[in-house]
Amino acid sequence: MSRADKEKEREGEKLIVRNKRATFDYTLEDRYEAGLVLLGSEVKMLRDGAAELTDSWCAIENGEMFLKGVNISVMPQAAFGHEPKRPRKLLLHESEIEAIRKGVEREGMTVIATRLYFKNGRVKVEIALAKGKKTVDKRESLKEKDAAREARAAIERARGGGDRGRGGPPRAERSENRARPRRPE
Repeated sequence: MSRADKEKEREGEKLIVRNKRATFDYTLEDRYEAGLVLLGSEVKMLRDGAAELTDSWCAIENGEMFLKGVNISVMPQAAFGHEPKRPRKLLLHESEIEAIRKGVEREGMTVIATRLYFKNGRVKVEIALAKGKKTVDKRESLKEKDAAREARAAIERARGGGDRGRGGPPRAERSENRARPRRPE
């Protein structure tokens, strides 16, 4: 099953953007789904997929949680536009905010956004408690990714899919079967 299929398998969800750096830079622990308080122009731009999560993080202020660093592009010709990187309030239960606060204070974790998506017509964000990876861990992640890619390629070659779309025998066989032009004597 490909990665795109995994993203599409969630019922009633339409992915806007995924934070690809999250799993590379962090070890992800508990995940939470939260709603977002947005302006109309922000929702319109999200429908076009104009958002970026790479530098996003969450903070708890006065018992409320805010998503910061998310860049939602400004809508051109909007009468009442929005700031692209303004803090956006997250809609979570008090018990969830308290659990996240304890994880951040006690275990020294951070909270990052991993996905932004539409669920039944509403914008949702998936946030996760995360611990930063050391450089050694990042190298391990790269090795695992390369090994998985090579394994997939080997399986594909074993199935006979390695020469798909090339048309004809390998180059060496073609040259033997080809008639050579005669040289003038």
